[in-house]
Amino acid sequence: MSVRPLSGESAEMYLKSLLELGGDEVHVPISALAERLGVSPISATERVHRLQDEAQLDHQPYQGVRLTRQGRLAALRVVRRHRLWECFLHDQLGLAWERVHAIACQLEHAVGDEVAEALAAHLGEPSACPHGNPIPSGKRDGRRAEGVRLADLAPGQPAILLRIEPESPEVLAQLAQVGMRPGVHLRRQASAASGQLRLQVASRSVRLTLETAQHVFVAVEE
Repeated sequence: MSVRPLSGESAEMYLKSLLELGGDEVHVPISALAERLGVSPISATERVHRLQDEAQLDHQPYQGVRLTRQGRLAALRVVRRHRLWECFLHDQLGLAWERVHAIACQLEHAVGDEVAEALAAHLGEPSACPHGNPIPSGKRDGRRAEGVRLADLAPGQPAILLRIEPESPEVLAQLAQVGMRPGVHLRRQASAASGQLRLQVASRSVRLTLETAQHVFVAVEE
């Protein structure tokens, strides 16, 4: 009996999520993939096996799953569509910076590569999304940009915000409230309450949870 292929949107969600978890370089536990997607490990295992049958994933027992070359290229196409839509929604339609990620998550599955390339041309081939993450293209493979996690910044050290990864509506909303976007200059101040960071952002003193700070990458300034 032949195995029914995983539907387009479901397959894309699995491949993109695995890429975001580093599954283009190392094997990722199925439990981590299931948690990222909000599904049960049993459901994730079943779908992983179907994607392996389609040569999109490599599954090794007790190690996890890793993208094949075919699966990685498919995942990068989804990431490209997602980040192009974020640019269009924010730059062209003027939607709020913290809202465009959630909307782009829906649009990334709604159109194919032909529309994505027309969108890229219309936008002038942007190199990064509004949240600072690189847009994969023929010249850029979409690997993670450089930078250190904000949580690892030494007290008193100045830095510039580079990007937010992984993005989520909750994290973006928190950052928007305190004016933290790519390009903003900041400085980590002395320790705050347990589980929090205290930062100087422009002329303001703000507090950020350590959990949110794990999503923020910065470049250290001399």
